[in-house]
Amino acid sequence: MSDVQQYDVVVIGGGPGGYVAAIRAAQLGLKTACVDAFIGKDGKPALGGTCLNIGCIPSKALLDSSRQFHNLTHTFKDHGISADNARMDVPAMIARKDKIVKQFTGGITTLFKGNKANPVTPIFGFATLKPGKVVSVKAHDGTVSEISAKHVILAAGSAPIELPFAKFDNVRILDNAGALDVSAVPKRLGVIGSGVIGLELGSVWRRLGAEVVILEALPEFLAAADTDIAKAAARE
Repeated sequence: MSDVQQYDVVVIGGGPGGYVAAIRAAQLGLKTACVDAFIGKDGKPALGGTCLNIGCIPSKALLDSSRQFHNLTHTFKDHGISADNARMDVPAMIARKDKIVKQFTGGITTLFKGNKANPVTPIFGFATLKPGKVVSVKAHDGTVSEISAKHVILAAGSAPIELPFAKFDNVRILDNAGALDVSAVPKRLGVIGSGVIGLELGSVWRRLGAEVVILEALPEFLAAADTDIAKAAARE
């Protein structure tokens, strides 16, 4: 074990659960590493997990853009503002979203370096927890290394579930990442699942003119959320 890098804390996962835990551990004086396997659109490793890369942050960036367009075409007339033949430049909207994502994910790297006396060490690759609190990391170039820690925090996050009869191709059948990068407003869009991301992305494309249908097996939308929030989302 002498050639294995030793840490007080190793966090597996660089999303909001993982990177916050890593930063706090470093602030408490613990030698900390954070392992994450996510690759951004530019082909480079990116911290932030699903939320910052292909979840909350990009969907809200698109929600903001689509709200501006909706206001322009629906509510500005109440203020005496008219706009004829308004159109949405979807690639420009997506580019703005990507820029915001890059700013947020890059900010985590800055936060990792913020505690100069004891920065968090980012390690990019797929982590596997082994006996004895040893973490094996397969880097994106295929090389494998091992690190160990007194404490290991699992913050691996979530992934979309692919239905056996509806495989993701990100052309007709999209996962959440594909729905964030549609190149043009779809004529019709079906969303399976009324969770936060499904409703947000459904709202984005509906505001821009798509016909959107939400499919949900449970009797309520946003079943795990506050009832008033769920009702508001359903009305959207």
